Amino acid sequence: MPAAPAWDPAQYLRHADHRARPFVDLLARVPMLPDSPPRIADLGCGPGNVTVLLADRWPAAHITGYDNSPEMLDRAHTHHEGPTADGGTSLFERSRELGGGRLDFAHADARTWTPAEPYDLIISNATLQWVPGHTARFPDWVDALKPGGTFAFQVPGNFDSPSHRLMRELAHSARWKDRLAGTLRHDDAVLTPGAYLEQLTALGCTADVWETTYLHLLQGEDPVLDWVKGTGLRPVLTELGEEAEEFLTDYRAALREAYPATGHGTVFPFRRIFAVATKGA
Repeated sequence: MPAAPAWDPAQYLRHADHRARPFVDLLARVPMLPDSPPRIADLGCGPGNVTVLLADRWPAAHITGYDNSPEMLDRAHTHHEGPTADGGTSLFERSRELGGGRLDFAHADARTWTPAEPYDLIISNATLQWVPGHTARFPDWVDALKPGGTFAFQVPGNFDSPSHRLMRELAHSARWKDRLAGTLRHDDAVLTPGAYLEQLTALGCTADVWETTYLHLLQGEDPVLDWVKGTGLRPVLTELGEEAEEFLTDYRAALREAYPATGHGTVFPFRRIFAVATKGA
């Protein structure tokens, strides 16, 4: 069985602005929460860079970011709970100053996490694609919502795009198939928007499901490779270790052809699927 991918928060955050935009769009569709102050879970919070956006909207809330990566949680604790680089108050303390809320982080695995208390909002950003059969977890999460509470998530829907298809083709080539068999996710890592709608309404929720393709204009040399090194390529980098450069040489060349640079940058189309499901009151 392939090892769990090792995460690099610094690499992930190199494209933080582009990665945060879908979360902002998801958050905009979350309706009023049933309790004030609300209890909120951010499932798969990563380095916590978007978790703080929840505190901006609900400054009095108790918000917990959950993740199963020690590297990501260390970054979240250091950046958001410790003092800032200039010696100022942490984002954790600032959230308390703004509205008396609480922002914290804890270890949890989305494959097994069952809420131990009721939540007004369970939200997940670009995490569930890493959880095989994640819709089987939906009933427990919806059950944990307070009446009128919301379960909202966003997942990438680009597994048939060149960035992922070329990665899989190279991993399955004669050179790498023995090392990388079963390492990468396939296009069934997420469901269709219609299938998510069916699953959520079957649980008694009022669901809003949609998809969007972002045209990210990336800058720098080999920016698509730089992007996937922070996310989709992590299982390959973890498995190959020091041998990864040989894989990257061929993959880099294929990406340059698939995503040619222009005078204004490199266009990286990225499809994402969104769902906002509200439990009946």
